[in-house]
Amino acid sequence: MRRNNPHRRALLKTSGAGLGLALLARQAQAKTTAGTLIERRIDTGWQMRQAGKDDWIAATVPGTVHTDLLAAGRIADPFYRTNERDQQWIDKVDWEYRTTLDIDAKTLAHDHIELVFAGLDTYAEVWLNDVLVLSADNMFREWTADIKPQAKAGANALRILFRSPITEGLKRLDALGYNPPAPNDQSENGGLGDKRVSVFTRKAGYHYGWDWGPRFVTSGIWRPVTLRAWSGARINDLQVVQDSLSADAAALTVVFEIVAAQAGPAVIELTSETDGAIRPRQAVTLVKGVNILPLKVTVKQPKLWWTNGLGEAHLYSLTGRVVTASATDSRTVTTGLRTVKIVQTPDAEGRSFYVELNGVPVFMKGANYIPNDSFLPHVTHEVYDRVVQSAVDTNMNMLRVWGGGTYEDDYFYDLCDRNGILVWQDFMFACSMYPGDAAFLENVRQEAVYNVRRLRNHPSIALWVGNNEIDAAWQNDVPEGGWGWKQKYTQSQRDEMWKGYQAVFLDILPKVVAEHDGQRFYWPSSPQAAWDFKTGIRHADLSQTKQSGDIHYWDVWWGQKPFADYRSHIGRFMSEYGFQSFPEFRTVQSYAKPEDYDIFSEVMAAHQRSSIGNGTIKNYMQRDYVVPADFQQFLYVGQVLQAEGIKVAMEAHRARMPYCMGSLFWQINDCWPVASWSSIDYYGRWKAQQYFARKAFAPVLVSPVLEGDKITITVVSDHLQDRASTLEIRSMDFKGEGGRVQSLPITLKANRAEVVFTGDVAPLLNGLTPENALLHIRLTNKEETMSETAVYLKPVKDLALPKPVIESQVKPLEGAVAVSVASPALVKNLCLGFEGHDGVFSDNFFDLLPGETRIITFTPRGSAPGAGDLILRHMMS
Repeated sequence: MRRNNPHRRALLKTSGAGLGLALLARQAQAKTTAGTLIERRIDTGWQMRQAGKDDWIAATVPGTVHTDLLAAGRIADPFYRTNERDQQWIDKVDWEYRTTLDIDAKTLAHDHIELVFAGLDTYAEVWLNDVLVLSADNMFREWTADIKPQAKAGANALRILFRSPITEGLKRLDALGYNPPAPNDQSENGGLGDKRVSVFTRKAGYHYGWDWGPRFVTSGIWRPVTLRAWSGARINDLQVVQDSLSADAAALTVVFEIVAAQAGPAVIELTSETDGAIRPRQAVTLVKGVNILPLKVTVKQPKLWWTNGLGEAHLYSLTGRVVTASATDSRTVTTGLRTVKIVQTPDAEGRSFYVELNGVPVFMKGANYIPNDSFLPHVTHEVYDRVVQSAVDTNMNMLRVWGGGTYEDDYFYDLCDRNGILVWQDFMFACSMYPGDAAFLENVRQEAVYNVRRLRNHPSIALWVGNNEIDAAWQNDVPEGGWGWKQKYTQSQRDEMWKGYQAVFLDILPKVVAEHDGQRFYWPSSPQAAWDFKTGIRHADLSQTKQSGDIHYWDVWWGQKPFADYRSHIGRFMSEYGFQSFPEFRTVQSYAKPEDYDIFSEVMAAHQRSSIGNGTIKNYMQRDYVVPADFQQFLYVGQVLQAEGIKVAMEAHRARMPYCMGSLFWQINDCWPVASWSSIDYYGRWKAQQYFARKAFAPVLVSPVLEGDKITITVVSDHLQDRASTLEIRSMDFKGEGGRVQSLPITLKANRAEVVFTGDVAPLLNGLTPENALLHIRLTNKEETMSETAVYLKPVKDLALPKPVIESQVKPLEGAVAVSVASPALVKNLCLGFEGHDGVFSDNFFDLLPGETRIITFTPRGSAPGAGDLILRHMMS
């Protein structure tokens, strides 16, 4: 792959093995360490203050202004009750950070001394010894300042001024003369009226608020600061390009980007801890400046990288090393060998849109992923572990990193690599139109180059997507199309904004991907039906007979349509859909007082950012359930409502494969404790939906649909081989009596969905009354139950549910506990919990059938609970 670079290049020169061995020997015998790279985190001794005031307080780096003020007791918990409202002043003033940077003579002797800022949020001036060394204006970029001229032996004063992102945004708004659309910007909550300034700043959009998140417009040093000193040569980047892949061999080109302080001979080499046969070495000649040097390598009998559920996500560790007469440096990257294609092939129903992994079409099962916290430095490795492991445990194979948040931490992508989770990676643009001036466009280009280069070695990255929902909202070529945005502007303003859109999403971003990650697919906007790889776009539209591209379907929720509409509104790849619920009671207790325990109270309304929020949950609930008067029971029923509704969508999408080949619900996580579309709340507590997703996304699924007096049963398999199976349909009343059993031998076809039964319900009931009966449907392979579910013939509010008597036992296990539950009568949506203990159950919110004994494993996050901590809740609680 050819890469253009404005810097000087070195041509690869072979000088023979003798030169290489001599250089290596000289390096090994060197007495001096002057050429050794020095890297040191600058994370101690920091203080911060409001600019212009004398009151310095201790600061944490990485961190934010808000979290430092909270730690110092200057503000109250931002997430508690309505405290958010009282903290909007923070984003309207400037802030300063300072520390003392000690530099010793050894460090000072290096040719280059640099400060590397992995993340500055956002408008920052960096001063060293009262000299301005860096100005930054993009939180998504890494910033480097060469401080050799300013550095001195001993103490160096490092100071960073963060200018208010609101003040800077208002300046840019005034200069433009009109406000581009940004409907999720909660400017009113921020005291700005209708001045939505988020679009002017390259900063996480959700910081300005979203329809699931609060408004905390942060500033601060949000990623690590490193002091780097080096001489001679340094490996700046190591890119792994997969030239070809077969069962016998993988041909790779490992591209070294080496920055050299002076010209001269060198040796580059590659080794691998995971494959000792990888040991290519090459003598080269470096020029001063940037050197791009490819090194060929062959991996014999390569082990492929597979997604969760299909095989091992095998990874190769590769260490590149450069040796010169005066210096040595190394860099290690991890990658996986696989082919990933987004296949768009014309067919009778439009054009496909699916992921092909290693030659296999794979249905994508997963969720949309947002930032885990309003204050990003709060997101620990433990938080990342929890959310990615939850995806794995729920049989997911894809997460979509959504465009209103941030390009995630390297650790997140490492986890996805190790666990076989593909990543749909948005660039950070969402639900807004953006400026198109030259400075803004160049800033975007640099942001894209940095992040594409940073992430391109990760095998988990499946595709790059330009933005979230902007094409659907704007629809430039449809006068009355879109969301009503463009109709509010003059023609010249429209033209200006559309020109900016084309520049970013149809020119800059695809060119960056092509140049720096040319083997991956780029898609301008989600959702979108088609793109001709130039300027031709076809908008996503589910009303069309022939479908292509991806779809966001929101008529359930925003359009108040019934859950059954999920079955009739299906595109080729469903990349967004969702329904809200409240978090569990313990989470509500973290932000509310007892007097707030009403879904329409001021505090509960403040922790609900959808404009139709809590009332919509209640509206849907009363369609199928008796609305509880008890607050805790309402929260519980609300979670079951969400889970049952999204179950319809997940199963409907899988039942339409290969027509539909992706189902990513909105959303897996939260950034604060809130009522939202999440399946896991802010504290990592699984809602009912996450447990339902584990079954709906299982490798094998049996999915019945009841329509009137008929039932249709579809079976779905992700396995790559056919399996002989048995479909069992059993009817019973709520005490386990009556009914009949019907068994059918079937062939479970590999990697597809198939209808295996259609029939009338009445013969199956064998005289049972619909309000007191269920159909238990089970798919087995020999003695193994691969999938099972229960079908009810009436809405839950119309069922004659018995008041159950539940027997339970709790037994300790190694690192877990086992909970045994049984009842002589049906228990609808039995929810298990342990008072004061967080963790995950092997199943929850399940229907306990009459006479059935279920043993559920609970894996606690901390100490193990006892039998006295067990809490049971169900529909008749």
